[in-house]
Amino acid sequence: MSRKLKKGYYVRGQFVAEGSALDLEYKRELKGTDEPTRTDLKRESTELQKLGEDLLTLRPDFMARLDLPEKLVEAVAECKRITNFEGIRRQMQFIGKLMRKLEDSQHDEIRAALEEQHMPSAKDTLLLHQAEQWRDRLIADEDAVGQWISLSPSTDSQNLRALVRQARKDAKPEKPGLAPRHGRAYRDIFQLVREALTAAQEQPAPDLHAGDGYSGQDA
Repeated sequence: MSRKLKKGYYVRGQFVAEGSALDLEYKRELKGTDEPTRTDLKRESTELQKLGEDLLTLRPDFMARLDLPEKLVEAVAECKRITNFEGIRRQMQFIGKLMRKLEDSQHDEIRAALEEQHMPSAKDTLLLHQAEQWRDRLIADEDAVGQWISLSPSTDSQNLRALVRQARKDAKPEKPGLAPRHGRAYRDIFQLVREALTAAQEQPAPDLHAGDGYSGQDA
């Protein structure tokens, strides 16, 4: 899923996000004053209020890495427990107030943690790559289905063989010279393999990696 790009601009090769502390500083310089305007203060307050809302979505392990005031951490935890709409609104206002007391460096650390949380982990990337390898191997190699079933005996072998047959049929070009097509069976094989690999990671199970010297092509 593509992420929405932040609004901003570049100054001497550095990206400046709209509403950030650096953006407000540059705008004050252009106005010839170091004093923030009422509009600047309101924009900054709104931006920090939104950052406080995003803080509620941060995973506990990421939250623990941040050196945040205990009062803010407790306020976030309390807001997650509140179910009343008005109660949540009031608690979020309190969180926004606490956010405005933080240093700019702490705001940047929160943004960095949120950004990192939304990035796929190396573990997830490796799993997807392995699923792609097994999908391509199952379609291309006649012996691969039996090898997969021996490693993942809980697999519905009849369903897998039917998907492989359909994927091979779909891959045949309608006319010579045309590129192979990938239909629903191609995607279903990938989903089946990915779910099995994910389950194998969560619970100790036989090695389902597409190893043994095999080097599949990426999708």
